[in-house]
Amino acid sequence: MDEGEAAIGREAMRKVQWRIVPLLTLAFLCAYADRVNVGFAAATMNADLGFSATVYGLGSGLFFLSYALFEIPSSQLSVRFGSRNWIARIMVSWGLLSAATMFVTTAWQFYLIRFLLGAAEAGFFPAVIFYFARWLAPEYRGRALSRFYIASPLNSIVLGGVSSWMLGFHGTGGLKGWQWLFLMQGLPSVLVGALLLWLLPERPDKVSWLAPAEKGWLSGALAREQLAHGAPVHGGVLKALAHPRVAQLGAVGVLMAGSVTTLMLSAPLVLADRTGGSAGAVGLIVSIGGVIGAVTMLAAGSFADRRNANLSHIMGYGAVLSLAFLVMALTRSGSVTVGAYLMFAAVCFALPMLAAASWIELLPAGQLAVGAAAINMISQIGAFVTPFVWGVLKDATGDYRAGLLLLAGLGGIMCLALAWICRGPAPSRPS
Repeated sequence: MDEGEAAIGREAMRKVQWRIVPLLTLAFLCAYADRVNVGFAAATMNADLGFSATVYGLGSGLFFLSYALFEIPSSQLSVRFGSRNWIARIMVSWGLLSAATMFVTTAWQFYLIRFLLGAAEAGFFPAVIFYFARWLAPEYRGRALSRFYIASPLNSIVLGGVSSWMLGFHGTGGLKGWQWLFLMQGLPSVLVGALLLWLLPERPDKVSWLAPAEKGWLSGALAREQLAHGAPVHGGVLKALAHPRVAQLGAVGVLMAGSVTTLMLSAPLVLADRTGGSAGAVGLIVSIGGVIGAVTMLAAGSFADRRNANLSHIMGYGAVLSLAFLVMALTRSGSVTVGAYLMFAAVCFALPMLAAASWIELLPAGQLAVGAAAINMISQIGAFVTPFVWGVLKDATGDYRAGLLLLAGLGGIMCLALAWICRGPAPSRPS
C-alpha cells in the first residue's frame, strides 16, 4: 500500500469513527445503566415492596438467563433486519421495559420485568460487533472497540453521580424515589434508539460524507479480510460448543460473570451496609470506582497491544479481584471495605474486555462469530445463578460475608482454570 492510499484509508477511518463510535458508545452507556440501575434502587425498593435478598437476587439474575436464551436468535435477526434497525429496536424495547419497572408491586412482576428486559437487550453487543465489521477495517477495530467499552466504567461514574439525585425526587407526583430512578433512566434509551435511526448510517456506500476514493479503499480492505479468513464455518451453536476452547473459555466466563456481575448489582447495598453512608455518599464511592476502572481499562488495553497479553496476564487481574472480595468478607471496617471495593472497581471492567480479546487469538477464524456467541451465552449462566445464591446466603446469615467469600472462591477458581488452560496442550483446530 503506497502512502497516498494509506492517507485515504486514515481519513476514511477518521470520518467513520467520529460518525459512529460516539453514538454507539452512548447507546452502550444507556444499556449498562438499564441493566444495573436496579442496584441503586434496591435499598428503598426492597423495603417498600417487602422483597427479601433472595427475591432481589433471583430477579436481578433472571435478566442474564433470558439474555443468554435470546442472544443467538437476536443476533441472527440483526443480520436479517440490519444492524442499525435492530440496535434501535433493542434500545427502544429495553428503555420502555426499564421504565416500566417503576410499576412493579410484587415479586413475580419483578421477575417478569427483569426476564423481559434481558430478552430485549439480548443481541445488542453482537449487533454492534457486526456493525463495526461492516464499517471499520480490521486494523482499526481494536481502538474503536476500546472506546466503545469505556462506556462500562463511565456508566459507574454517571450512575453514582445522578442516582442519589433521582432518588431525591421521592414523593414528587406521588411516586417513590426508586420509581423516578427507573423512569428517568429508562426513557433516555428510547430517545437514543430513535436518534440512532436518524443519525446512524446503515451502509458505507450510501453515505455522502465519504469520498468515492474512501469508499473504494474501505470496500477493498473488507474484501481482502474476507478473502483471508475464508467463509465462516457452519453448523451452529452445537458444533461451536464441541470445540474444546469454547467449553474452556465458557467455564471461565461463568466464574468471571458470576463474581463480577453479582457485586455490581449489590455494590450500593454492601457499601451502605458497611459504611452507614447516605445514598449520595455511596454514589460518590461508585463514581470514584468508575474513574479508576476507566483508567485501568485504557492502561490494560494499551499494555495488551504492546506486550501481546494473553490469558496468563488476565490471571493477575483475577487475583486482584479475588483478593478484593476476600478483604471485604473479612473486615467490618467501612474504610477498608471502600478500599477493597475500589480494588474491585479497578479490575472488574478490564477483565471482560481482555477475556473477549483473547477469543480472537484462541478460536479458529471460521468459528469466531458463533464461538464468541456461544461463550457469551455460557457465561451468562454464572450471572444468573450467582446473584440468586448471593441473596439466599444473605437471608440465611443476615450478612454479606458468606456471599463475599463465595465470590472470592469463584475468583480463585477462575485463576486456577486460567492457569490450567495456559499450561495445557492447545486443542487441535478443525481444518
